[in-house]
This record gives sequence, structure tokens and C-alpha cells, in this order.
Amino acid sequence: MTLKNKLLAEFLGTFWLVFGGCGSAVLAAKFLATEGTTPINLGIGLVGVSLAFGLTVLTMAYAIGHVSGCHLNPAVSVGLLVGGRFKSSDFVPYVVAQVAGGVAGAWILSIIAGGQEGFTTAAGFAANGYAEHSPGKYTMVSGFVAETVLTFFFLLIILGSTDERAPKGFAPMAIGLGLTLIHLIGIPVTNLSVNPARSTGPALMVGGWAIQQLWLFWVAPVLGAALAGVVYPIVAGRSRP
Repeated sequence: MTLKNKLLAEFLGTFWLVFGGCGSAVLAAKFLATEGTTPINLGIGLVGVSLAFGLTVLTMAYAIGHVSGCHLNPAVSVGLLVGGRFKSSDFVPYVVAQVAGGVAGAWILSIIAGGQEGFTTAAGFAANGYAEHSPGKYTMVSGFVAETVLTFFFLLIILGSTDERAPKGFAPMAIGLGLTLIHLIGIPVTNLSVNPARSTGPALMVGGWAIQQLWLFWVAPVLGAALAGVVYPIVAGRSRP
């Protein structure tokens, strides 16, 4: 498979992750309808958004996993690189493709969401944040620890389920469900990132505070992923290739 094919797959896959995951939060998390004079909340809520993020990765893992490995996330590329599963020469092009896909997904989502009267990205647009911009008003320290730990375990799931000794064909399900669980834990803390490309797209649409806080959603996931790349080979009883 050529690098061009891999990068296109990563672009489209990350687009789908941001468009589908963040789209569920922006368009469907809260949806009020009326039956007569009674308002009814038909939104999918936190559980639905968590499941949407997991489904984007699960579906893309089956769609493009055989093309690019379906990283869709600079932190995943870091973890696989440190763990000896990814070529260093492909790292920067992968990250560029992932960030571009995330930005494109957020941009298309902003066009769709902007079709509703009164919509503004200033309301948050599923951007990640801490302190006053955390859904649960958690501190920067809480956000940093959460993003680091949750990314660490996400990479352990990826590295373990894709190990050549693991049961074949089940990795996408394990990874997708793992991401769902991670969102169920982390959305109240930071809106959950564990993915710098996912964070960058919405942050650029929101601007201001979202860009100022974006550093955390690069540093913490990369740190957690790198740690997993070191720890997994030890746990699995084998040296890095």
C-alpha cells in the first residue's frame, strides 16, 4: 500500500471521527421537540455521544484498517511508534493527514450546524476544555491527569488487541468499545479528547479560549500514548521490535 493511499485513508477516517463524534454532540446530544404543549427531550445525551465516538472508530477500523492501520489520532501514532509498531518515516505525514481530516470534519459540521437559527460556535461546538470550560468545571490538573491516564489505557487496548497473539478480527470491536468507555468516564471532565486531531478541529472553529487551552489536549494524550508504548511490551513479555 502506498503512502498516498494511507494518508488519504487517515484523512477520511479522522474526518469521520470528528464529524460523527462531535456531530452527535453538537446536533443530537440535546434535541427538544414538542408534543402539543409539552416539550420532550429526544436527545441522545452523554451515553449516546460516547457510543457515537466508539462507532466512528469501529466502523473505520473495518473500512480502512487494512489500508493505513486506522490510527485517526496523532497520539495513537505516537504510541505505535514508541511501541515499535509504526515506521518513523510515516509519522509526520500521518499526523498532518489526521489533523487536516479533523479540521475538515469540524468545518463541514459547522456549516450544517449553522443552518439552525441562533446557532453559534461560541456555545462550545464540542471543543475540549478545562476549568470554566470543562462540562463539570474540573481543574486543569484534573483534565491533564484524566487525558493522560485515559489515553494510556486506550493505547494499551489498541496495542493488546492488535498483537499478533490476540484473537483475530476482534480488534475493531475492542477499540471501539474501549473508546466508548473512555468517553463515558471523561466527557464530564474535559469533553474528552485523547486525540489531538479531534481537539484541533473544533478549537479552530471556536477560537479564543479553545485555542488557548488546546495545548493540554496535545501534551497529555501524547504523554499517555508514549507511556503505553513503553509499558505494553513489558506487560506482554516481549521487547520492542
